[in-house]
Amino acid sequence: MPNPVRPAAFVLAAALTLIGCGAQVESPGDRESGSAAAGGHYPVTVENCGEKKTYDKAPQRVVTNDVGITEIMFALGLEDHMAGYVMPDDKGDLTSVPWKDGYERTTWLSKGTINKELVLDARADLVFAGWNYGFNEGEGFTPAELRRVGIDSYLLSESCRNGQGKARGVMAPLDALYTDLRNLGRIFDVEDRAGTLIASFREEVAAAQAKAAKGSDRPRVFLYDDGRDKPFTSGAYAGPHDIITKAGGDHIMKDLEDSWTTVGWETVIDRDPEVIVINNYGDTSSGQKLRFLKSYKPLAGVSAIKNDRIVVLDYVDLVESPRNPAAISSLAAELRDLTS
Repeated sequence: MPNPVRPAAFVLAAALTLIGCGAQVESPGDRESGSAAAGGHYPVTVENCGEKKTYDKAPQRVVTNDVGITEIMFALGLEDHMAGYVMPDDKGDLTSVPWKDGYERTTWLSKGTINKELVLDARADLVFAGWNYGFNEGEGFTPAELRRVGIDSYLLSESCRNGQGKARGVMAPLDALYTDLRNLGRIFDVEDRAGTLIASFREEVAAAQAKAAKGSDRPRVFLYDDGRDKPFTSGAYAGPHDIITKAGGDHIMKDLEDSWTTVGWETVIDRDPEVIVINNYGDTSSGQKLRFLKSYKPLAGVSAIKNDRIVVLDYVDLVESPRNPAAISSLAAELRDLTS
């Protein structure tokens, strides 16, 4: 899903102070790497969505938007650096997640839409969000707007725009996850923790791939997010692409050079998916989505519908998040069971 979440004197003071993280955008002639100063960790420089940014110290009051982004922070053990998180309450059961303690230790700032007033009230020094994961020109909430009031931004790498209008995606989805873990590890001086996570995730993905179907045995898979007139789905740069392909599926929308986007039902029917994965979130339940797919007459001849090969994964499994590797293992098992 591309859009997962639905005081003048103070603003002036914030704009003058550039509080907290001390991030500076690098010009082409500036320092190319964040070498440690005088034996210390800082300053450090990372590249985020094509922009080099230098941090003189770790941000202390981060506001995150949406569940996957929030759990990236939790997976790195960075709760003490957070002012809180924003997300609607349709993201599944948060009491049994791997990072339950993170939710218990961090403030749920809003179940609505993130905005400038909210992050100012939270005294944020950095907002970790993404294009259509909180940042949106239509809502007037952008990194440029935050910069004007002295608040830095870190963009979710899955959401990086690629220069083709507002299309998103500049790297493979799992590479986006590893890039963000690596960058945040440097920004917050937890590089060892980030490296350990990345290594464990790579190992889990490799183990799932070793058991997954290959070549012509791979079933054709379609990701259904929502939509009746036109389905909303994943292109090559959103999480489901890597989740599907590394689990042993052939992602039928792999030629779409975008992250989350809309296609026509005609394209889905023509590519005849053998398995459909439903994204479970939002006001429309996975059960309602399933009933629609089974009752929509143009889909009656599609292999996945005829053979009742439907898989449900939660939203946080499918957007960029530290749950992606486990989702690959889970889907790989489902695909083996459905196609054996």
